Amino acid sequence: MQPKKILIALMLCICAFSCKEDKEPETITVEVIPEPEPTTEFGFVLEDYIVKRDTIKSGDSFGEILERNHIGYPRIFNIAEKIKDSFNIRNLKAGKPYTLLCAKDSLQTPQSFIYQPNSIDYVVINFADSIQTYKGKKPITLVERVASGIVMNNLSETMEEQGLPYQLINDMSDIYAWTIDFFRLQKGDRFKIVYKQRFIQDSIYAGIESIDAAYFQHKDESFYAFNFMVDSTKNIADYFDENTKSLRRTFLKAPVQFSRISSRYNLNRRIKYYGYKLRPHKGTDFAAPIGTPILATANGTVIESRRKGGNGKYVKIKHNGTYSTQYLHMKNQNVKKGAFVKQGDVIGWVGMTGNTGGPHVCYRFWKNGKQVDPFREKLPAAESIPESLKANYTEFIKPLKIQLDTIQFEENKTELPLEEKTLTSKIQ
Repeated sequence: MQPKKILIALMLCICAFSCKEDKEPETITVEVIPEPEPTTEFGFVLEDYIVKRDTIKSGDSFGEILERNHIGYPRIFNIAEKIKDSFNIRNLKAGKPYTLLCAKDSLQTPQSFIYQPNSIDYVVINFADSIQTYKGKKPITLVERVASGIVMNNLSETMEEQGLPYQLINDMSDIYAWTIDFFRLQKGDRFKIVYKQRFIQDSIYAGIESIDAAYFQHKDESFYAFNFMVDSTKNIADYFDENTKSLRRTFLKAPVQFSRISSRYNLNRRIKYYGYKLRPHKGTDFAAPIGTPILATANGTVIESRRKGGNGKYVKIKHNGTYSTQYLHMKNQNVKKGAFVKQGDVIGWVGMTGNTGGPHVCYRFWKNGKQVDPFREKLPAAESIPESLKANYTEFIKPLKIQLDTIQFEENKTELPLEEKTLTSKIQ
């Protein structure tokens, strides 16, 4: 072949190869990294601000916090005046967190003040342009859990040994405060609970939402309790048994939680110190540490709140034309004469004023003007479920009762994991 023809043939091959390469270009993979979602909290995009977080210090005030952050008192006074009908700035409590959202300027001027009275609720005071305030809640997730246990000493120790939340212990005692004497629990008494816990961002524990159902076996007698909404308009719920009867009584069994009875009502009491002379004890003494809250055992009006002789500081409440109660030896009272109190309100704190050998509250109970032993009285029950709701209630508790009845007691469990079920999320 002639050199000229060879050259032409080579050029044609190169061209063909080049065209083939053009038809099948090399594939290049490009990874696209999405932009991160903006961080939002309290309804604000935090990247738009300089965020300052702190806690209320003892002696701090709303004005002092803003003044430290370059807002003058005329402006502070104007803000306080505008929001006084919706939020009292004097309600700020030491130890509670707050957040300042500040402008990205040289002075980092605050635009909003957010106060958190607890882990879920918050109050926003926004004064970037116009002045406004509003309340909000952080999104929470509800997780349903179950628990059970057998009492070996007392309810508190049994539940603590299982690592159950302390709030759950208090709530259980509240539910059964009217029907079971927790000072006389017996070894072998047992309980089951279906309850919901709150979590912020799915991981930060935020307390007990509710106990939906409970079972307590005491002295071989069964006590069911089901949480049922009796008035959705007023958001009123209460606990009833499997027969639609209320677990409440007009009076609490005791004026303090998780205490012990150190001396009972005894009209024939004789004391060695006084030469064994007859010295009747017309009250029931509940021993508890100084400062323990004392609760009103029923609704009523305070007719005395003072200090007198051996009684020390005390409160007396008239509940109706039949019943009155008195609470002696307080460290301090929390109510004044003439005040109306509700069952469970804190009316004072355990102390040692008057004639007392140790911290306790002497609880006295009057019926028709005569002091009696409340533990021997058949106290009236609260109202049961209205007839119109009984059919709904019966259907409502069926699955809960089945769930309770199938929960194993702690002694029968074989290292079963804590049962849980995520129910729902609440959003802002």
